[in-house]
Amino acid sequence: MENKIRGLHHVTAIASDPQRNLDFYVGLLGLRFVKRTVNFDDPGSYHFYFGDNRGAPGTILTFFPWPGARRGIRGTGQIEATAFAILQDSIGYWLERCKQQHVTAERISRFGEEAIRFSDPDGLLLELIASNSLPTVEPWPDSPVPLEHALHGFHSVSAALEGYERTARLLTDSFGYRLIGRLSARQNH
Repeated sequence: MENKIRGLHHVTAIASDPQRNLDFYVGLLGLRFVKRTVNFDDPGSYHFYFGDNRGAPGTILTFFPWPGARRGIRGTGQIEATAFAILQDSIGYWLERCKQQHVTAERISRFGEEAIRFSDPDGLLLELIASNSLPTVEPWPDSPVPLEHALHGFHSVSAALEGYERTARLLTDSFGYRLIGRLSARQNH
């Protein structure tokens, strides 16, 4: 029996202001604040979990809120962007929602799929990709985002790599992923 990784379980990042982090991911993106635990590696700080109504794998974005944390700098050897899947008809809704919330967003194309790119308050690059193949999620009924425009879990993450071949081999040979495309010289914001 071959074990295959079926997708992303969760993505973890750092936030500098716990309340601002909560306001952005619940208030703007409409994710459910699933739980708050203690960071087991640093018991003096918390670990926030955002996701769908059940907190299902593939929808969970977690944060270590470290007040006053210095803003990170994107570079080679790390995740460049975290992308969520949205319905094809939701691009206009999300562009308008970002504008109303004073979040600068731009329309982009990712491997032929229409998308929106913007950053969270700590500079984490996020993308909302309009996809024909949406993961099954349980929407949060109390979300400020209407159900027809809700996030549908992770679409993908992008890594900034110099010489992608070794990482591609690891992901395809060991993890069972398949390479569907690559972009070079991604523009940073």
